[in-house]
Amino acid sequence: MPVKPPRPRLPSLNALRAFEAAARLESFAKAADEIGVTAGAVTQQIRQLEATLGFAVFRRLPQGVALTEAAREALPRLTRGFDMLGQAVQTLREAQPHRPLAIAALPCIAQLWLSPRLPALQAAFPGLQMSISAMEEPPDPQRDPYDLSLFYREIAPASGGLQLAADAIMPVCTPSLAARLSSPLDLATQTLLHDAVWRSDWARWLAFAAPGAKVDPSRGPAFSLYSLALDACLSGSGILMGRTSLVGPHLTAGRLVAPFPQAMPTPDRLTLAAATAAGAHPRRAEIIDWLAGSSG
Repeated sequence: MPVKPPRPRLPSLNALRAFEAAARLESFAKAADEIGVTAGAVTQQIRQLEATLGFAVFRRLPQGVALTEAAREALPRLTRGFDMLGQAVQTLREAQPHRPLAIAALPCIAQLWLSPRLPALQAAFPGLQMSISAMEEPPDPQRDPYDLSLFYREIAPASGGLQLAADAIMPVCTPSLAARLSSPLDLATQTLLHDAVWRSDWARWLAFAAPGAKVDPSRGPAFSLYSLALDACLSGSGILMGRTSLVGPHLTAGRLVAPFPQAMPTPDRLTLAAATAAGAHPRRAEIIDWLAGSSG
């Protein structure tokens, strides 16, 4: 009677996952952010893995850590293995009837571009369930299960990216504030509103539209969310460097105006990207066409 030897006991899956992320990202802190735990938890999981294996997978250095040769050799296989596990789990999720359409978007796009379109989108696709996640960086299509993503990109991603309408930046403010402005030189005495991420936009626009103007482009409050800066602008608190893709409805409605005609085109476009075709939401193609048509 043949004897089948038992499978070798594997280390903890959590420990392997912590090691794979830390090794791939070359950072315990970045691995912790990706997994959703603390850096201390990642360290503990890697120590557990090393105890199980009986040898170190990282060399401790005065300035950080480095992979051992054995760990570096094993990393590509572990990465492929976790990617395959993620894809298998996603296949299970996609088998769910009437599953929600998962959308990832930059917070300002989710709030100011996508959210106003949701009532019309729901009317066009009755019964459509959606899940919308706001995040600062585009999701990794190999690891993050999203059907669509909306971010600013200079080049459309290879996996089905569609750049929407052309974008530009220009100062915007309330009509009453615009009445006090006759040229960009007048900005020297006004409050400039900034988005913390796009804080350089004022300097870029001034160099484009008013080179040599004695206007401090860094003056004025900065907001961690573009929507907060826009709210301040709408209340008359100052002048915002507006992105036409985000402030267009307010310009059309007359709540905001552009006091100067110079609009500076931006290289980064609002881009609608789709996940890989495998396991796509059954109505994804229709929804991409609808969103593209609503961008005008």
